[in-house]
Amino acid sequence: MQLKGKTALVTGSTSGIGLGIAIELAKQGANIVMNGFGDHEGPRAQITALGVRAEYHGADMSKPAEIEAMMKFAAEKFGGVDILVNNAGIQHVSPIESFPPERWDAIIAINLTSAFHTTRLAIPYMRQKNWGRIINIASAHGLVASVQKSAYVAAKHGIVGLTKVTALELATTGVTANAICPGWVLTPLVQKQIDARAAAEKISVEQATKELLSEKEPSLQFTTTEQLGGMAVFFCSAAADNVRGQAWASDGGWTAQ
Repeated sequence: MQLKGKTALVTGSTSGIGLGIAIELAKQGANIVMNGFGDHEGPRAQITALGVRAEYHGADMSKPAEIEAMMKFAAEKFGGVDILVNNAGIQHVSPIESFPPERWDAIIAINLTSAFHTTRLAIPYMRQKNWGRIINIASAHGLVASVQKSAYVAAKHGIVGLTKVTALELATTGVTANAICPGWVLTPLVQKQIDARAAAEKISVEQATKELLSEKEPSLQFTTTEQLGGMAVFFCSAAADNVRGQAWASDGGWTAQ
């Protein structure tokens, strides 16, 4: 229970990676501020069952005013945010010349700009306590690129850059900033991509899964949300007090190639 008494705000935490991270932080005693679309009562019950408090705020992460309202909500409920996990993200796949401009704007807003807003609003409280953890969920695509993912790759590279600047500006304080760069994680978003591939190529879902992994990940394994949550817990530990500005890959060897 190394995080007992601390509060973690995890954006995009009603499912997938965000929920997995929120659960692992809660297991260590952290109270959780959840955010995201869709059902939140079920995920919230999962977290409160671990013996911590959990509150939900449905801020649209593309809207700065709603992000500010969410940060104020966290301060009212818990006093402030000790651990900020910027996880919210969306995806769209298309060649650059036919990439819808409105989808570009939405991806940059949610995947990158929202992290700037939460970070700038969280830092004063963290500075005051001289302890804080800012954990940005980037991607293997924050380190390398793939075709037809211009906005996503640009946003994730931007997240890695933002992480480095944040870490440098806070280098002499007890507040750290680091990024986690997962490879393929079997979330509902990725399952949709696999199902679409299977349908398009008229192959089984099992074969489509194998093909997806073999293109990028030498391990031929998905990274799990529990593993990513464990990395977040490590970043919050005393062992990581001097780990600053890093982009840690958990990608089955993807970016080692």
